[in-house]
Amino acid sequence: MTRTVRLGIIGLGAQGQMYATFIAEGRVPGMTIGAIADTDPAKLEAAQARFPDVPRYADHLSMMESGDVDAVITCVPHYLHPEMAIDALERELHVLVEKPAGVYSSQVARMNEIAAGRPHLRFAVMFNQRNNPLYQRIKQIVDAGEIGRIIRSNWIITTWWRPQGYYEQSAWRATWGGEGGGVLVNQAPHQLDLWQWICGVPASVFAKVSYGLQRDIAVEDEVTVLADFGGGATGVFVTATHDLVGTDRLEIQGDAGKIVVDGSTTAVVTRLNSPERELSDGMGIDDVRRLFMGELDASTLYTQETIEFPSGWGEQHVGVLANFAASILDDTPLIAPGADGMMGVRLANAIHLSSWTGREVPLDFDDGEFLRLLNDRIADEGLYPVRQASA
Repeated sequence: MTRTVRLGIIGLGAQGQMYATFIAEGRVPGMTIGAIADTDPAKLEAAQARFPDVPRYADHLSMMESGDVDAVITCVPHYLHPEMAIDALERELHVLVEKPAGVYSSQVARMNEIAAGRPHLRFAVMFNQRNNPLYQRIKQIVDAGEIGRIIRSNWIITTWWRPQGYYEQSAWRATWGGEGGGVLVNQAPHQLDLWQWICGVPASVFAKVSYGLQRDIAVEDEVTVLADFGGGATGVFVTATHDLVGTDRLEIQGDAGKIVVDGSTTAVVTRLNSPERELSDGMGIDDVRRLFMGELDASTLYTQETIEFPSGWGEQHVGVLANFAASILDDTPLIAPGADGMMGVRLANAIHLSSWTGREVPLDFDDGEFLRLLNDRIADEGLYPVRQASA
């Protein structure tokens, strides 16, 4: 018999339904739906109609202990990701955690600790943009030093306009106690992950964040971040959920070239023929005059390449699911190891902490201070209990 991974889907909301459909359609090699768990009877009833042969459970623990699944994916509110991942790991199940890995770093640290103690289990995070061939190629170019040392990176990512009704579809959305934040924990985790994956982890951040600027919500819907990467390298990250005609543009400036990405589908890569400082030092006033007058042959300075990797909807998610199955069955390296989820969570935490305190915050900030200030907001909201230091 062909070996397959029986995946347990926890939560049959939009994401859970999407993954179930991909698997049921046979788009994920090596994977079948083992079972579905949801606390909402209506969703279980819908699952019965759509996936009649798949076992259904009213809670995740019953599913985990049923023997019907080899692995799980956590399609639930963000605070529950580490908690349910730990439940699965302790029951000897492989885990694919949805993004973000959690809301605050101390709960993610506990999850990572449990996973590290079970190296025979596969532990991954759904960073599907790492499976985007465009960003994979960009990372290769940067890692190979083709644009030299990174001096500056800027990302404007405002392509996820959300009307007020989006936030009102679920009581936990856009709350400190239910979701743990706004655009930083819901829409932007993929870009926060890619930013540090490609350009390196910032040493510190200073952030200006607006809470409920254009929407009737308590959490952030507009974010501007200045990052210090050390060694003179800086970065800017801008994101929002109220730009009806949004922008997705990433620029990475090196001392020997530049990469400009538009729409996460096309990149223009400029490679200087010599490092920029050498080109500068080697130019006489005659060269400068010809440059200003548009008479200098650009090919003597640089070459340019346009890279395009269009991909169909869902292909990157399917790729992560297939990679997860292949890792379990054949030890294929994971595209996004679960422990990597910590980096994006710490970056989002540092941005929040900077906005709350009005100071520049290092990425090795005090976990306790962040959780205390988060709990202050949860308590003021009065909708959910405050959070503990670990899941």
